[in-house]
Amino acid sequence: MNSQERSTRWATALVLVPTIVVAVLAGIAGTSRAAPARDDALASAQLVTAAPCASLTSLALPNTTIDSAVETPPGVVPGPTPGAPPTAVPTTCRAHATLTRPGGSHQIGVDVWMPVSGWNGRFQGVGGFGFTTGSQSSLAGPVAAGYSAAVTDGGHGGLSNITGSFVLDSNGRYDWELIQEFSYRALHDVAVVGKAVTAAYYGTQAKHAYFNGCSTGGRQGLALAQRYPEDFDGILAAAPAINGPKVAPAMLWPQLVMLRDGNVLPQCKFAAFQSAAIQACDTVGDGLVDGVIGDPLACTFDPSSLVGTTTACGTITAQDAAVVAKIVAGPRTTGGEFLWYGLTWGAAFGGPAAGFTGGLANTVPPPSGTTQAPLGIALTHLGTWVQQTPPAGPPSNGTWNWTTTTYDRYDQLFQQSVELFSDVTGTDDPDLSAFERAGGKIVIWHGLADQLVFPQGSIDYYRRVQSLLGERTVKFARLFLAPGVAHCSGGPGPQPDDPLAAVVEWVEEGKAPKTLTGVVRDASAVATQTRPICRYPSVAVYRGNGSTDSAASFTCKPSQGLLSLPKVP
Repeated sequence: MNSQERSTRWATALVLVPTIVVAVLAGIAGTSRAAPARDDALASAQLVTAAPCASLTSLALPNTTIDSAVETPPGVVPGPTPGAPPTAVPTTCRAHATLTRPGGSHQIGVDVWMPVSGWNGRFQGVGGFGFTTGSQSSLAGPVAAGYSAAVTDGGHGGLSNITGSFVLDSNGRYDWELIQEFSYRALHDVAVVGKAVTAAYYGTQAKHAYFNGCSTGGRQGLALAQRYPEDFDGILAAAPAINGPKVAPAMLWPQLVMLRDGNVLPQCKFAAFQSAAIQACDTVGDGLVDGVIGDPLACTFDPSSLVGTTTACGTITAQDAAVVAKIVAGPRTTGGEFLWYGLTWGAAFGGPAAGFTGGLANTVPPPSGTTQAPLGIALTHLGTWVQQTPPAGPPSNGTWNWTTTTYDRYDQLFQQSVELFSDVTGTDDPDLSAFERAGGKIVIWHGLADQLVFPQGSIDYYRRVQSLLGERTVKFARLFLAPGVAHCSGGPGPQPDDPLAAVVEWVEEGKAPKTLTGVVRDASAVATQTRPICRYPSVAVYRGNGSTDSAASFTCKPSQGLLSLPKVP
């Protein structure tokens, strides 16, 4: 139906908008995840054709202004991060809303995109990455799949302020209002505003609401389950950056080890250790020689076994092996006490394969010799967030030069980080009972070759949920671990293929996922291999017969490596 025909019915739809919005807001505060009850007015609204996009600026919501609503023709939307592929989208109604929190000093932006035709009746909240709560371009994929979708800029401008500097106000003091918006509060606005705008545009509520995010977005999904259990029916939390006050300092550990040990390894040496670990543990877990460690936490590779090996950038020394051993062991206090986990065997130490600005042990070879290249997130967190220094680029972060950091000072900064931010960005509360009572379903998945956010943290969190809620946990929350998969995607392992579909099926059909489908695709996007991604604490094991490229040739068996992971003290 064209815009003119929709306009003729706008008056009828507008009469129903208040009822629809009230029903949406009431649904958020309800206690059941069954299909929302619909009164007669709302039932009638289902027969009303979508309202003109531009007319959404007339929608009245508490403390909210719909600044713009524009019908945008089909086109291609660039990827949300450098190197991410573009997405073709259909004709879309794109609305931007601004919220002013009562008593607050910041404005929160929410963008809602809706397909003009072909809506699947579902709403999707979309997560962010790094220090941003969301990007408009991240809405392209959901809209192309038929969802109405929304993101928030968290009040700090989204991609326009991705450096994390929003943690400090103009006087260099903590802006706790924005920290809370980034950590959890603005996520609730995605649900409230996104659902209301969707209902006003289509003349009916979304049948179900889902949240989908990876990394920071994965953490956001868990924040919603913990703090706003009524907002979403289903949540997909991939590689969740929970335990942030511990993970961010741990991201600097590989660089600190090289710095303090006076031994900065070039990347070809790191690549040699990664390759040797994969070769030594290739059959661990899955029983196959396939270039993927099926159960890296059961891998007992000894880096000292490479001492004397010749590489393109020199012979591997005992000092090199000691550095790698410390990196994989993870951060420890000067007294040897556990602080957090380290990289798993098989994960990239650094270099272009690690994505973003390189891995945690990234080094670069300038003409004068190999130099360190710490991850910007780690520098910003320990410099700006913990020490309140103005942000700047590496090798220093404002007035803090990270290269002066001793092991003693690192211990202090780690503890300060935990004390300052655990209650806001930690997002590791295992009590998901309210989400369970609401009928919500959550799937967490994490690549076991993640080079940025340690998968052991997701395992530890899930085990704590199980410890608290017992056997009930699997009825609403499940964890899947993908061997050989890097941060959010990439790596040699089979990639999770549309895991959100598993969440949708669980919510709408009651079919709990036993496995996720892992797929390897060639350059033409043709699937060349499938394999089950098993539910924790199991890994995929080859049956001993059948094609090794077919998921049917594998079964899921409990993993000794996963089960023996030390608990966080």
